[in-house]
Amino acid sequence: MSDAATLRTELLELIGKNPSGHTDPKIVDEFSSKLKAYADAPGVDSSDVIFAIGSSVYSVDLPSKKQKVHGAPAAEPVIVDFDYMKQFMKDVFLSYGCTEDQAEISSEVLIEADKRGIDSHGLGRLKPIYCDRIDQGILWANKPITVIKETETTALLDGNLGLGLYIGPHCMKMAIEKAKKYGVGFVAAQNSTHYGIAGYYTSMAADAGCVGFSGTNARPSIAPTFGVEPMLGKILLHASQIRYSFYEIPSFVFVIFISIGTNPLCFGIPSDDDFPFVIDCATSVNQRGKIEKYARDGVDTPRGAVVDNDGIERTDTEGILRDMVLGKCALTPVGGAGDEMGGYKGYGWATTVELLSTAFQSGPFGEDVCGIDRETGKPAPMPLGHFFLAINIESMCSLDTFKKNSGNLLRALRESKKSPKGPGRIWTAGERENDARVSRTAQGGMKVPKSLQQNMLDLREKCPGMNEKYSKLPFE
Repeated sequence: MSDAATLRTELLELIGKNPSGHTDPKIVDEFSSKLKAYADAPGVDSSDVIFAIGSSVYSVDLPSKKQKVHGAPAAEPVIVDFDYMKQFMKDVFLSYGCTEDQAEISSEVLIEADKRGIDSHGLGRLKPIYCDRIDQGILWANKPITVIKETETTALLDGNLGLGLYIGPHCMKMAIEKAKKYGVGFVAAQNSTHYGIAGYYTSMAADAGCVGFSGTNARPSIAPTFGVEPMLGKILLHASQIRYSFYEIPSFVFVIFISIGTNPLCFGIPSDDDFPFVIDCATSVNQRGKIEKYARDGVDTPRGAVVDNDGIERTDTEGILRDMVLGKCALTPVGGAGDEMGGYKGYGWATTVELLSTAFQSGPFGEDVCGIDRETGKPAPMPLGHFFLAINIESMCSLDTFKKNSGNLLRALRESKKSPKGPGRIWTAGERENDARVSRTAQGGMKVPKSLQQNMLDLREKCPGMNEKYSKLPFE
């Protein structure tokens, strides 16, 4: 065994044998010494999750070896025009070898998230989820989409570990085309990667006069009802993308064995409002970002949102964040732990998404999509599955009639009696996102915080041709 492998084994043993070692100065010193020696050993991958554990659990922050980047982010968020930002993201994809079509569509999916106020899935995803994974060799920028099997109304496609941001629109477009011809279209994808906001795809269907339905699996973070092991849906990043404090981790960063991402379930339904009804939500009670907010606010996590390995429903927010990093906690499904509040319902929905994302595709799940080689700690490909359903409304009734009927129901809900303890307004799904679009368009674009400004600087420095085209970014 090499010196590096030996050190890594010793570090893992130290963690395993000392569950509370981060509170023992002697254990922390020993861990720190071994981690620094491991970092200096030849051939060690800086994205090894062991460094994330050192940073987030033991507060051992090793000096960054990143190349110095010219320019500096502004102290405050800066508003950047949507068109400018989309073009920047498109040019980044082009620099990675994407075709014009791949880059255009992928950047469109990301900027749409920012327009809707879903900041965790727009520019915030560009570098850590897509560029860094391409750099790691676990996602490919320019891969063909292969048709495995196709009928008049169905298709199974293989994404070949290409950009999910391009695979997803391709699949839903095919489902819509089949629906327009035959009334319904269903397309499943295998060997895909993170495909952005599920609501993008059901909006495609709604805009085309169809009812849309889509979902995807991800890495495990939800424990089954009466279980404690994360089994269903999550996203994970590598060590270089993890901040050094629990409270500094942005909502789009996920650590080690648990994350905010859960199997989303999404429907899109046309109406005669200015926006379609689009329900795009996770199948867990809380997401990690919400627990981080509890920590910033200094409040307990509501009971039932998190369960640990001993089956205890945890409320100690700081302890939860620590044990999430160590893989000792799991998020609970919608309804919470156990069955008193119907946790089995959320568990069932999360499982439904997992089944539709793996059964047609003979796809991997659980540990097989963890994204980490457990032997070496290096990033590994994570083949995900998606599904897309489109139902052509005109095959059953007039589209105008359907939209009017939908709109009447949605307006009745919004106009119903308000709670005296509420905000004085009732929203329907898709309305908040429309509000964000209107507000952000009026302000001239999206706010880009300091952390994402730094990502843009890093990408400008790294990607061929970007320095010349973007010699001065809007915040410089």
